Amino acid sequence: MLTVFLVFEACYFESASRASVAVTETRILLINPRFPESFWSFKWAVDTVLPGKRALNPPLGLATLAALCPEDWDVSIVDENVESIPFAPQVDIVGICGMGVQFARQQELLTYYRRQGYFVVAGGSYASLCPESYDSIADCVVAGEAEYTWREFCQDFVAGRPKKSYQEAGIVSMADSPVPRFDLLKLDRYRAVSMQFSRGCPYRCEFCDIIVMFGRRPRTKSPSQIGAELDVLRTLGVRSVFFVDDNLIGNKRAAKELLRFLEAYQRQHAFRFRFGTEASVNLAQDDELLRLFRRAGFSWVFLGIESPDVMSLLETKKFQNTRQDMLSAVRRIYASGIEVLGGFIVGFDNDTADTFEQQYHFITQSGIQGAMVGLLTALPKTPLYYRLEKEGRLLAGANDSDNTRQGTNVIPLRMKYDEMIERYRGLYTRLMAYGNIAARIRNKMRFIGEPPVAGGDSWVARIRILHRLLVRGLLPAGVSRTFHFLRSIPFHKPRFIPLAVQDWILGLSMRDYVERHYGERVDELRTAARRHRDRIERSLRRYVARGALEVSLVEAKDAVSNLSVSMRGWLDRRFFKRAARHLEKVLQHTSASITLRIEALNDAHHGHLQRLLKRLERYGDRVHIAVHDELRDIIGVDSSVFNVVLEY
Repeated sequence: MLTVFLVFEACYFESASRASVAVTETRILLINPRFPESFWSFKWAVDTVLPGKRALNPPLGLATLAALCPEDWDVSIVDENVESIPFAPQVDIVGICGMGVQFARQQELLTYYRRQGYFVVAGGSYASLCPESYDSIADCVVAGEAEYTWREFCQDFVAGRPKKSYQEAGIVSMADSPVPRFDLLKLDRYRAVSMQFSRGCPYRCEFCDIIVMFGRRPRTKSPSQIGAELDVLRTLGVRSVFFVDDNLIGNKRAAKELLRFLEAYQRQHAFRFRFGTEASVNLAQDDELLRLFRRAGFSWVFLGIESPDVMSLLETKKFQNTRQDMLSAVRRIYASGIEVLGGFIVGFDNDTADTFEQQYHFITQSGIQGAMVGLLTALPKTPLYYRLEKEGRLLAGANDSDNTRQGTNVIPLRMKYDEMIERYRGLYTRLMAYGNIAARIRNKMRFIGEPPVAGGDSWVARIRILHRLLVRGLLPAGVSRTFHFLRSIPFHKPRFIPLAVQDWILGLSMRDYVERHYGERVDELRTAARRHRDRIERSLRRYVARGALEVSLVEAKDAVSNLSVSMRGWLDRRFFKRAARHLEKVLQHTSASITLRIEALNDAHHGHLQRLLKRLERYGDRVHIAVHDELRDIIGVDSSVFNVVLEY
């Protein structure tokens, strides 16, 4: 699910003003749009505990695309998740990638830069699955893996005749994939750096789009290619690496060859790296493979478990998960000293309301702290999508890209839709209880054979992380959280304490998201948002009365309210001080988001606005700022901190 897809699209547009400027080389800016907050963001952990980090992983696809550009091109990369986009870059081309969950922001960026007269390149996995979605926002689509089509596009662009569309219809050899331009990424801002060994998966899971994108015959890079990439990462000071393959062991023979190479490489370089990846559950059936994983320096693996119910697995054609007892498989991987994260799905045709209880007990007994439970979602162009479309069981306009939200585009067969959503919220609420976080840690500790491979963080960094967890995560929360934390720590096995600490960081981060989006306090938080809206209107009524300010509250169906504050006229220092105090309280005490619409601003008050924004930075992912084009550069809002609205 975390795979970075190397697929891209392009479109051509050139303004008269830029055509008149002579350039000696082509300049291209590649942008990775902001991700909406989700479980995958681990926002609480990144913001509160992990020192100096802004996101988990960098955009590997853009780094690879940069390496495919002609050598004489001037290439730069901006990941909006860790740095602000430039609103008027001095470039000829702006390239924007995007997965399904990024489509809304990708669309906004495409529209903005195209309107500014740039040569716009649009791309990503979603564009390859649904190129028709870009008809009105892109002039040209390049879909599929990029190694051949992107080079063809670059040649056509230089020649002044880019085509309307580019589609990779053949098989791309991974031998032709270059060493990514890691040097163009701000790697110190990420928890781990992404690499890719293989594409494709041999299995036929009905809900998965991987086989649609990359096929069922895994293709791999050579060990020497991987070594060359690791050499670059060593020079850049990287220690943690995430192999983003959707199934690293899709080709077991090639995987074992890679693992033997990695073990030798690690020995040669004093076990510099700590690895993680995704794999299928049949990893547990191969003792040699487990040993090689451990020896190569893998400390964790993400498994697509989906369901403990064999009938649900058979229904979705996930046969590889039916050949062994799932709980025993997880414990065998633990026994080899490898941490397990897991993906789970509820909503298969076989599932009933009782399935949520099955999932709860399996996740608790397995000790999986990083349990990503999602509702079955029919991704476009997948076998599941076509089947449900034929059966008339797709909800038009519903979410079809993020299965961890409180909604899906699938009409369940054996339970009511609203009942499924309610029980989904209840499942996560139970899993995120302090007692359950602690219980999963204790259950894991019973079976894990050795502590997962250390690395990634220095001892100084680990001490800082522990200190932040205690000061920011435990002590402010009171006795209950601290009690469950202490009773889950394996003091009799000191070597395993870092793993327990890691699990608490993971658990508290997921709990923070659940409390704000799924929790039982949703109605209470919505009421609080209304109360704060009324207080703001009373406190700032003089500005509202003369039309300089408008305040409104929109209560969305998913229970996340949005407080809109429009600045339309003369506002003084007193206004900004009061507004900052009230808006900060809204973000502190409710789950609401805030939209600041800045329609007019006196030059003398730019400093006051900056101080207001500074107070809201901590909650920036919930703050949307809409500014007229002529004010945007003057105000200088950081789009990696706040959601900068461009279509305004």
